[in-house]
Amino acid sequence: MVGAGFGLELLIGALMFHAYGAYAVLLREEFGWSKTTLAAAFSMARAESGIFGPIQGWLTDRFGPRALIRVGMVIFAVGFLLFSRIDGRVAFFLTFFMMAVGTSLGGYLPISVAIVTWFRRRRSLALSLSGMGMALGGLLTPLVVAALARFGWRWTAFASGLVVLALGLPLAQLMRHPPETYGLTPDGEPRVPDRTAVGSDSRSYTAREAMATRAFWYISLGHAAALLVVSAVMVHMVIHVTERLGYSLQQAGAVVALLTVMQLTGQLTGGWLGDRFSKRWICAGCMLGHAAALMALGLATAFWMVLVFAVLHGLSWGMRGPLMAAIRADYFGSGSFGMISGVSSMVIMFGMMLGPLVAGILADRTGSYVPGFSVLATCAALGSLAFVLARRPSA
Repeated sequence: MVGAGFGLELLIGALMFHAYGAYAVLLREEFGWSKTTLAAAFSMARAESGIFGPIQGWLTDRFGPRALIRVGMVIFAVGFLLFSRIDGRVAFFLTFFMMAVGTSLGGYLPISVAIVTWFRRRRSLALSLSGMGMALGGLLTPLVVAALARFGWRWTAFASGLVVLALGLPLAQLMRHPPETYGLTPDGEPRVPDRTAVGSDSRSYTAREAMATRAFWYISLGHAAALLVVSAVMVHMVIHVTERLGYSLQQAGAVVALLTVMQLTGQLTGGWLGDRFSKRWICAGCMLGHAAALMALGLATAFWMVLVFAVLHGLSWGMRGPLMAAIRADYFGSGSFGMISGVSSMVIMFGMMLGPLVAGILADRTGSYVPGFSVLATCAALGSLAFVLARRPSA
């Protein structure tokens, strides 16, 4: 299942999330759309994860991750096929929203639910290995960029939809319900596991009980602050590097590749550290890394500063990313993990929505990304405090 999660995240990361910046450049050239328009589409699409998050979490807990992932992959693929035929803003918004729904149903939340129910002692590492698929997708960005340059964005999008159908559905079949359904136990422990083992669930909270704790809200706020930076980078980094700094689309693709190498390095390191040390302190440090990275990108006057951004942002994203699910599972157990994550997504979505919008609107009005990146970097730095305060709730 960890391997299947890796493959699913790889498809989503390579074909959509890491590639969106390159698509944005070509869409601006063909349709003349503003940065705000492109940011608004991304933000609107991510709003669905918050709006439908609790429903998705309940469905995952009720029917298991495999059913949702299969549906999600079909919607994702059809969205890509329709996206390849768009001729205006309305069609762009609708098809991109459809693709986003598919990635939500077939991506992070159900994959995380499956993994946290099968792992306890090495939960952070398992989530890290699965999440490396999203990061590795960034390494494939130069290939997607090459396809965009050679075949155009429409044919690349159409082919992407076919790839999702061919690979996504078989991978979905490998996901499973909780181990107890098959007479097994997490980590392969004896039937009566040692509840004091490192990483074991001392108690499973319901979503209502989790929401009554301060830790739930601090983790959600910190996660949202991190995604202010992550989402802004996804949408605007390639545009910033090519339009303002004057580098080629291929050079921007190389920056994404370096960022991905650093993200992979961070995930392996973060997964190992997260199973041994305080997750909240690791996350707090990563938030400062996000802030410093975005300021380096915004103030860049030479290519080496862009590379510094890629190193800092990649390491911070990689180390922090898998710990978001791990810390929730550690604090609140795995019994209602899907629902708890779904409710938390209602807070997190504001980070995914506002990051691209703030950067895009301020860039359109001022002619520079510096004001928007500065605001988002400040918010990320403040998000570090949220993780410091997110202490484990008393049982």
